[in-house]
Amino acid sequence: MNGMAHTEQTSALITGANKGLGLEAARRLAGHGWKIFLGSRDEGRGREAADKLAADGADVVLVPLDVTSDESVAAAVRLVREHTDRLDVLINNAGAPGRAVPPADATVEEVHSVYDTNVYGPIRVTHAFLPLLEAAQNPRVVMVSSGGGSFAVVTDPNQPVSAMHELAYSSSKAALNMITVRYAQALPHIKFNVATPGEIANRKFAATDMNRHTGQLTVTEGTDSIVRLAMIDADGPSGIFVDRLGPAAW
Repeated sequence: MNGMAHTEQTSALITGANKGLGLEAARRLAGHGWKIFLGSRDEGRGREAADKLAADGADVVLVPLDVTSDESVAAAVRLVREHTDRLDVLINNAGAPGRAVPPADATVEEVHSVYDTNVYGPIRVTHAFLPLLEAAQNPRVVMVSSGGGSFAVVTDPNQPVSAMHELAYSSSKAALNMITVRYAQALPHIKFNVATPGEIANRKFAATDMNRHTGQLTVTEGTDSIVRLAMIDADGPSGIFVDRLGPAAW
């Protein structure tokens, strides 16, 4: 059996994969022959995205998945288990931008709704899929974060995000970064890494729905860091934070 393990298809679950970075990561990894579990909160949009990928030859399974719901995540695990007894890669991509409420006006309700997706979501999904990840030979978890979650970036006056006054999004991504490092330390047999879709040094970010497509990088460029971390081999790093140009400062 072990001799065959290397020819087995690599599997990846991507949350929020019905559009934007998640869909593009799904397309690119499917192009490497991977089996893609396409997580989508909206089942209709997810079905559309999955059908589109399948039409281009992808091996894709739609997984209805709302990362803010324990029930939805549990159902997603059951569905994935119908297709495989292990999961090689988990990409926690689903994210909420918040409404950029100025700190003086920000309420717990505003912050909580963003944390539910950006912080509790990845914890909920990671915890639920740990048994399937632990069954893989080289399990990898990629957290999709932001330069806005970096203290180094936010405190740099030359970075546009330093002048964007909000609490929810940036602090949620800072929390996600710390969570990823803590997982990496505690579970050395699983690689946990953080990707940001932008180019921090060049103050560029990827054009997605989240920024109303105002970013200067294509969605393909935006997924470079995500795809790279998804594809690291057994002796690759864990607990790192990168953008498409290389290491990112915490």
